[in-house]
Amino acid sequence: MHSCGLSGRACPPILRLNVKQPPGAKVPATAARFQAAQMTDPQKSEILPGDRFDAVVVGAGFTGLYMLHVLRQKGFTVRVIDGASGVGGTWYWNRYPGARCDIESMQYSYQFSEELQQEWEWKERYAAQPDILAYIEHVAERFDLTRDIQFDTRVEAATWDEDAGEWAVETDRGQTLRAQYFIMGVGCLSAPVKPTFEGEDTFAGETYQTSVWPREPVDFKGKRVGIIGVGSSAIQAGPLIAEEAAHVYIYQRTPNYVVPSQNRPLSPEEVADIKSDYKGFRAKAYAGLTAFLFQRHDQSVFDLDPDERRARFDEYWEIGGLPFLGAFNDILFDDDANRECIAYWRSRVAEIVDDPALVELLTPDEEFGCKRLCSGTGYYEMFNRDNVTLVDVRGAGIERITETGLTAAGVDYDLDMIIYATGFDAMTGSVTRIAITGRDGRTIQQKWAEGPKTFIGLTISGFPNMFNMVSAGSPSVLATMVTCAEQHGDWVGELLDHMRATGKRVFDPTPEAEAEWTAEVKRAGDASLRTKCDSWYVGSNVEGKPRAFAPYIGGWPPYVQKCDDVAASGYKGLELK
Repeated sequence: MHSCGLSGRACPPILRLNVKQPPGAKVPATAARFQAAQMTDPQKSEILPGDRFDAVVVGAGFTGLYMLHVLRQKGFTVRVIDGASGVGGTWYWNRYPGARCDIESMQYSYQFSEELQQEWEWKERYAAQPDILAYIEHVAERFDLTRDIQFDTRVEAATWDEDAGEWAVETDRGQTLRAQYFIMGVGCLSAPVKPTFEGEDTFAGETYQTSVWPREPVDFKGKRVGIIGVGSSAIQAGPLIAEEAAHVYIYQRTPNYVVPSQNRPLSPEEVADIKSDYKGFRAKAYAGLTAFLFQRHDQSVFDLDPDERRARFDEYWEIGGLPFLGAFNDILFDDDANRECIAYWRSRVAEIVDDPALVELLTPDEEFGCKRLCSGTGYYEMFNRDNVTLVDVRGAGIERITETGLTAAGVDYDLDMIIYATGFDAMTGSVTRIAITGRDGRTIQQKWAEGPKTFIGLTISGFPNMFNMVSAGSPSVLATMVTCAEQHGDWVGELLDHMRATGKRVFDPTPEAEAEWTAEVKRAGDASLRTKCDSWYVGSNVEGKPRAFAPYIGGWPPYVQKCDDVAASGYKGLELK
């Protein structure tokens, strides 16, 4: 266990990824996600002068950048810290083939600047990672944000100083930054999970992880590739890798429901139509359940006869992606309705996959949409290829990694490359991997030992002047996250304005307010089928993590109203001193 900065405190372990290169291979090594990146980047910065700020923000993704913009506009001094060599957050690291957003690009973007909305041109319905990263870099340059960002730096610890009424934030560069406010904008899907297998250090081939993919292209031609995992990254990357590789083995423990994304280029006409009233378009989205605009039918599955029901499902299959869940209003809330949806999905997959036995293996045994619904292009079609093999590892699992490949379900597989598509310690992992200590020496790990507890998903009792943004206790992953980042940033900015105007120095949510909101998050979650299965929503993909449905599923408008009510009441639920 390494020492946490200047304090000598033990830090949670940092994930490190070892990438091996066979002789002559042109495959670059990639550092661990939380190591300083060994890459040349035009945005790379040296340590900025000064060690005292109004606010320290962790993370230079969508949330951190907007928070920086808001606070700077209000005259606060801000330092943003990020372990990458450039802006982008998750989109900086997730460079694997086929990486793409599942929210439509015209909505997965900022709306605070009409000029920005009008000038940026999205190419596709669902933007690919390079385009999203280019957009974020454009925003950082356009609003001159990088001068206040320190890259290639990890926050290792943050400690509340009760006497001074401020946070001491320690980095892996040996710095201690002091700030009145400590703001976590680290993202919900940014702490990679990589399982440990016996013998993994012996593998002589190439090793990659989708969540920390190298900048340079990876050559799959003529290689035997093993992909561990069947989550979103494997669903997106697998079909593209299969087009080049000699053979691809997909190691599946628990299958996912996948619907076609129906991605396509955006036509100039539809872009112009949206841009002609972008403000109105955004307002309609903002009023929706998830702040994501698509057609939702306020009908039960059983309001239609079987033929009409099939036609409705067909219609939404052609729309594709997450909007498929909008076909009926009870898919995620009624068991019988959910089973009808599964029956339809199965019939469509059976039309695609030639082998009925494979259809069986690819069919999940849990509720439809219980996990985040995956969207892809050519995923099920991939299993009709002669060079793709699905390996079912339910029960037996992957037994060991060998020098020449791996052993799964009692069979040895010779591989040239292993790709870990094993997901994230979602929602809370990026927070709990930092040694954060609040009042009375209590750590965030102790505070959240039974699951995350927050007040309106933004503040945590016992951790004064700290914000945890677009994360547990808010709609976050169940809403359009860029919209959530803006709403959170505006709310935080207004609170800090209020603190400054009233001469207050410290805020802390009351235990009672926190308990009430945490109970509301649980109540809303329990009303949905999404709590019934194992998923990263409840933390079950991480061994030893307490099971708790982390995001708020009660809907975007009720959440925004709650935040507005708190502000209008003079911040009832927060103790201001």
